[in-house]
Amino acid sequence: MKFLKTAALAAATLALSVTTSFADNFKLAVTDVEGLERLQLEWGPFKGALETATGHTFEFFPVTSRTAAAEALRAKRVDFVVTGPAEYIVINKLTEATPLIGLGRPDYFCAIVVRADSGIVRPAELEGQKVAFGDIGSTSNMLCPMQLMADYGIDPAKDVDRLHTSRNIAHEALKKGDVAAIGTNHNSWISVRNKDDSVPNGFFRIIARSGDLPNDMLMAAAHVDPETAQAVRQAILDNKESIISGILAHEENDKYSGMDLVAIEDGAYDIVRSMYTTAGFPQYDNFIGE
Repeated sequence: MKFLKTAALAAATLALSVTTSFADNFKLAVTDVEGLERLQLEWGPFKGALETATGHTFEFFPVTSRTAAAEALRAKRVDFVVTGPAEYIVINKLTEATPLIGLGRPDYFCAIVVRADSGIVRPAELEGQKVAFGDIGSTSNMLCPMQLMADYGIDPAKDVDRLHTSRNIAHEALKKGDVAAIGTNHNSWISVRNKDDSVPNGFFRIIARSGDLPNDMLMAAAHVDPETAQAVRQAILDNKESIISGILAHEENDKYSGMDLVAIEDGAYDIVRSMYTTAGFPQYDNFIGE
């Protein structure tokens, strides 16, 4: 009996040793979060869930910009990056990093909004008008609304007086009539509108909506072993519930409420490449606004 217990203990120890020997320590970045403290606060639960699901350890690698993230990937100083569709297009071009897991956001699309009393009912009627867009380079607040206008026959680079500002300022400008329309992430604008008690129901009109946009993502650097990357992907898909709970643990990630995690491929982002071309950046080898 003593021999059997000793043998069992030795086998368990060996199994643990083998498992540990295959575990890696990876560097993880998030492109729109600056500073290690914010990373730990907002994405720490996700990192913990990721480690439990995969058996690997992940160490946060803070980046100060999208360009810094691309440079870190190219220098093999970071292995996995959480980023958005527009950022991915440039990062993929510069580093050959690939999409791994899509962070599906419900109702993730853009819209063109006007005042209901403006008389504007079609995007074509915005020609020569002032239109506010969101952050320069944003998928849903710039590239998507510009593509949406182009789809309706308006060249957003030539046919409108374009400006870029925050969603709150854009909302106020539209309310006051300082701009004829705003191109915006639909959900972001809805959250601003719902908090504004100064306007009655029906004060605004949405004159165009896009289709659902490609997902935010977890991407893998080109230097990460493909089999390891696929194993990480499968582990995430097999442990969706805990990974999603980790992402939603902090209120800064509320935009992902109701999310799903899905396997994704590069081709899903060709529509964003088209948006870059429409915006006047067909090479997509530089981050717009940086």
